[in-house]
Amino acid sequence: MSVKRLIISILAAFVGLLTVSAVEVDSTAVKRFDKRVRWHYDGWERLKPKTVTLRYAGGMGLAAGGVGWQYGRRDRASTELLVGFLPRHYGNEFRLTFTLKESFEPWSIRCCPWLAVEPLTCGAYVTTITGEEFWGSREPKRYPKHYYNFASRLRLNVFLGQQVSFYTRNDVLRLVSAYYELSTNEIYLLSRATNSYLRPRDYLRLSFGIRMQICKPVDR
Repeated sequence: MSVKRLIISILAAFVGLLTVSAVEVDSTAVKRFDKRVRWHYDGWERLKPKTVTLRYAGGMGLAAGGVGWQYGRRDRASTELLVGFLPRHYGNEFRLTFTLKESFEPWSIRCCPWLAVEPLTCGAYVTTITGEEFWGSREPKRYPKHYYNFASRLRLNVFLGQQVSFYTRNDVLRLVSAYYELSTNEIYLLSRATNSYLRPRDYLRLSFGIRMQICKPVDR
């Protein structure tokens, strides 16, 4: 089994287990979960992460994981720091990626006591990759001056997606979301603008992920 299929299988199995456990949530507890009460920290404790994310693809390597912070009205905005990896099979050597991601969920629709749907998620993220053949503001000497007008080490990405959230009975891990995203970066967009023959699969990337939200325990 390839690494890609293994990662997708693990994500699918995890979502399936959450769905089964979520069905058992009683209606009384769900009303309290609707408030989406999170950990409320004071002072420097506010720097503690509120979410943990695992994802596949999306310009962050083969897979990536990290932590995040939610804020704003009903925690609709979030910032995430993720570390990904790219196996040697996809390049000359094993590489790491580092990503700073900003997301926004305009609204959430409650379908039943244990399920909610976010029909639109959007945002942007900046990704960098390790490796000597990638450069930042200065091009390698092997290229003529101004041969490239962009940094190959950094990529600015934008995305749109959708999300499904499951409510569980766990005292801390009460809300787990499965999502997908369609993303692109500034190089792909420039290529599309100057090459009309490109198809969506040439400049759009599909990714999947799971986000686990840490909630404040509620006395029962």
